Amino acid sequence: MKQLTHGGDWAGYRAEFGRDPLDFSANVSPLGLPEGVAKAITAALATADRYPDPLCRALREKLAVAEGVPAEWLLCGNGAADLIFRLALAAKPRTALVTAPTFAEYATALETAGCTVERHFLREENDFEVTKDLLNAVHPGINLVFLCQPNNPTGQLAEPALMEALLRRCETVGAVLAVDECFLDFLPEGEGLSAKHLLKNSKKLIILKAFTKLYGMAGVRLGYCLCSDTELLARMRAAGQPWAVSSLAQAAGIAALDETEYVAKVRALIEAQRPVLADGLRALGLRVIEGRANYLLFRAPEALGEALRHKGAVLRSCGNYPGLDASWYRTAVRTENENRQLLALLAETLPEVAQ
Repeated sequence: MKQLTHGGDWAGYRAEFGRDPLDFSANVSPLGLPEGVAKAITAALATADRYPDPLCRALREKLAVAEGVPAEWLLCGNGAADLIFRLALAAKPRTALVTAPTFAEYATALETAGCTVERHFLREENDFEVTKDLLNAVHPGINLVFLCQPNNPTGQLAEPALMEALLRRCETVGAVLAVDECFLDFLPEGEGLSAKHLLKNSKKLIILKAFTKLYGMAGVRLGYCLCSDTELLARMRAAGQPWAVSSLAQAAGIAALDETEYVAKVRALIEAQRPVLADGLRALGLRVIEGRANYLLFRAPEALGEALRHKGAVLRSCGNYPGLDASWYRTAVRTENENRQLLALLAETLPEVAQ
């Protein structure tokens, strides 16, 4: 079978095994689609015969209130991945910088746009933390820098002071800083850690966000970005097809912004279960990176992933991340019951694959 770049390939698993897996390979809310969002999608079916609003006016107006920015600073897309590609095509960078390991779509989009990608390798001995060494990697000639906050797959979070220093360094060399905050909203303190407060005084900053993860809307496909450079946003809008966000997705996003109780439950669940899952993995003798996201990076025998697949559970193998090898795995943090099931399967399987 073809090995896909990302996790969450339930269809491939079903085709191979004839059933759905216990899926820890995708980092989405373990509570499923909010009821209010499901109802909004159903209600929007009546208008599915019309083209969607290409400017996402109603969604952007509501997002503007939620994010505390002007609606003109917002652009919606078919998930954050769509906006990553639009940014690469619109900014036309000759050379860009990404950390390693990090989300694969940055480099893929940049290379699609004909850009040379430089990688700043995060060090395993530092638990893959983003340090001030990154500032030195932003040299004259770098046109665009991607940083994932918290980083995927490590879960590590650069501190606000370092983020601001990175933006100032990017401004000095004339580079745009793209900060991916798609997982930041899982943290109860995420709002205070966001780079949003830097948007007002810098046109070199763009922030990527998505409904995909926090609201369990991966199949709906809805993301957005924030940037005070409205000319860059206009170029990004022109860099893709005009109806990128369906009317159903727009209705879903508008409804999701009212799901404050749901968000509180997701955050509380992740906050409670992340340390439990991390401790459980360590009790099995595995090295776990102390991340702050709704997933954990850990090291185990390379044969573990395939053995678990045959037992009905799927992890994200990180062997295709630059900076990691096939002994690294990423697991989502899910419900208490699901996490217990995973730990039990690991306890059963690890002795079988021990090297």
